[in-house]
Amino acid sequence: MTFPPAFPFTALQGQQPLQTALLLVAVDPLLGGVLVEGPRGTAKSTSARALAALLPAGRFVNLPLGATEEQLVGTLDLEAALQGSRVQFRPGLLAQAHQGILYVDEVNLLADGLVDLLLDVSASGINRVERDGVSHQHPARIALIGTMNPEEGQLRPQLLDRFGLFVQLDNVPDVATRKAIVKTRMAYDADHEAFAAQYAQAQQALARRVATARASVAALDWSDAVHEQVAQLCQQAGVEGVRADLVMLRAARAHAALAGRSEVAQADVTAVAELALAHRRSQAGDASQASPPPPSEQQPAGTPPPPTAASQADTGNAQSPGESQSEHWGALPPPQATGLQTVKPLKALAPKKA
Repeated sequence: MTFPPAFPFTALQGQQPLQTALLLVAVDPLLGGVLVEGPRGTAKSTSARALAALLPAGRFVNLPLGATEEQLVGTLDLEAALQGSRVQFRPGLLAQAHQGILYVDEVNLLADGLVDLLLDVSASGINRVERDGVSHQHPARIALIGTMNPEEGQLRPQLLDRFGLFVQLDNVPDVATRKAIVKTRMAYDADHEAFAAQYAQAQQALARRVATARASVAALDWSDAVHEQVAQLCQQAGVEGVRADLVMLRAARAHAALAGRSEVAQADVTAVAELALAHRRSQAGDASQASPPPPSEQQPAGTPPPPTAASQADTGNAQSPGESQSEHWGALPPPQATGLQTVKPLKALAPKKA
């Protein structure tokens, strides 16, 4: 049975941030994967499948939500180890996805233990299997791509932070983009082979770029000015730890390799910064980036701040110049001295009868 060719990556429309993130993880799988959040019908799975054709192995392995840990990492045959003193390994999905893509749809519904394990392997490139004192390891350089619909629940913050890059997709932004997406999809559905042939030359050129970038990315270096830029961006975002710094530098290096540069430039950092910071930026970092008021609204030095609504409401209770701080009662009126009032004398009670 022959399967139709995948939708060409170069034919994708209207999802530039997603395409950039996927290409970065294709160049450097050790970035830690890409998490794609967005509503249904935003080409999340189509884009992931299209990327597989640009990778060396061209593999696309789908991880079902009901998968067990043994299905994911593989198993060791203990009987063979005890009888023949040899380790017999039965590969799992991680071994099948080596040099390709491991795709997890609705990753937020996957068991936390499996997500944690996936992220470990994605960041290290090595899968380790241990069972009853017997261990085995094999390379697993996977481009991990997880997708989720926020309406179906969120990932725990600890797991969210461990994804290298994050892309948040919105609905189709405008009519022109909507028409372009539908037009290309209809053409693909009408004739898979003809549509793929139309983009074959662009696909081959992009595949060569990715292969060249994968071969050269480790040799690229960055200047202290680039490192300073990364540190400043992460500090302003209020991120915890230095994982964001490491991811941003690696992503900028992959971006430079894709562009054919021999050194990372500040423009590469700018291009990848939001992908590395979007899911790590703290509220304190957001507040620190708020722009100051315009000059017309700023107070000159030495000018007291304007009265607030609460202080204007309490004008009648303001402290007088001669009143000490201890006598100031805030919103309550100060105590008023009052004289003793004459009280009508009471009559004596009549004695009780015996």
